[in-house]
Amino acid sequence: MRSLLFVTSFVVATIGTQGGCGKNDQPPPPTSGSPRATPESGPSTRPAGGGAEGAPSEVAAAMFRDVCATCHGGSGKGDGPAAESLSPRPRNYTDPAWQASVTDDDIKKIILEGGQAVGKSAMMPAQAQLKAKPEVLAELVKIIRAYGPKK
Repeated sequence: MRSLLFVTSFVVATIGTQGGCGKNDQPPPPTSGSPRATPESGPSTRPAGGGAEGAPSEVAAAMFRDVCATCHGGSGKGDGPAAESLSPRPRNYTDPAWQASVTDDDIKKIILEGGQAVGKSAMMPAQAQLKAKPEVLAELVKIIRAYGPKK
């Protein structure tokens, strides 16, 4: 008797979920999750420095905050959240000797081509998309230079 009840319940449940009214024969579309969920801290869906809109200075500031400061820190001292796990440590932009040793073109080259291309850390990623945005690249150089000694 127990088996018959189980089989009957299984058949009714199966027919109920498969038969239904027939209008929902496709799975539901994907959702972005709970409306109250906290966004994840992973990469942004917009390309770094390439998809943001606005004045070049605004785009550069957002890129520095979202990409560069991860390693170089908001203070430019090479003390960003990822810096501790990196060897060698990220460049300290506040170092007057370093600021005096590089040209703006040197800084542009490392941003565009990445660390490995200029004999530095391979952990410094290239931002080649900025070749098409020279104004944004120039603004990033200004941000980096602003950490140097005040003239």
